[in-house]
Amino acid sequence: MTEINTTRENTPIRIQTPLTADVCASLRAGDMVLLSGDVYTARDAAHRRLSEALAKGLPLPIDLSTATIFYAAPSPTPPGKVIGSIGPTTSYRMDAFTPELIKRGLRGMIGKGNRSPEVVEAIRRYKAVYFGAIGGIAALGAQCVKKMELVAYEDLGPEAIRKLTVVNLPIVVVNDCLGNDLYQSEQRKWRILS
Repeated sequence: MTEINTTRENTPIRIQTPLTADVCASLRAGDMVLLSGDVYTARDAAHRRLSEALAKGLPLPIDLSTATIFYAAPSPTPPGKVIGSIGPTTSYRMDAFTPELIKRGLRGMIGKGNRSPEVVEAIRRYKAVYFGAIGGIAALGAQCVKKMELVAYEDLGPEAIRKLTVVNLPIVVVNDCLGNDLYQSEQRKWRILS
């Protein structure tokens, strides 16, 4: 069962994957989240292959309806560790592929930076959510990963799709299913104050 903590006063909301429609609908841009469960790493090369598979009517290596995709590629795993450092990749690199993935059931994405208007509209229309992860804290991100396994596209090396089991991965809601955009709202707020 997915846990929803609706307290928004400086208390992170704890959620579990797979994300449900109710969880996505409950989140608002600016919410601090601690995410636990399984997420899949995939960057632009993997997204291109997913898109090509969809275009050819081939099965995908992951179930989009239960997947949360983390735009990341881990560094090599040190001895005795589960994973190397892992931090977010700039999300716009996936924007050409993302609306179709959302339309096909993808509910959650984790990355850094703005999304295109087409992605923001798909998030709104299909009730998904885009989370921002803090860049520059890849070593901390690795501490949240408890298990890692290769899923698909091994030839892509670090950019292969991997399933990560995470506990309390700190992220923030950037784009919610109501069309709110944290980057835009914060920029407006700071323009007013300056």
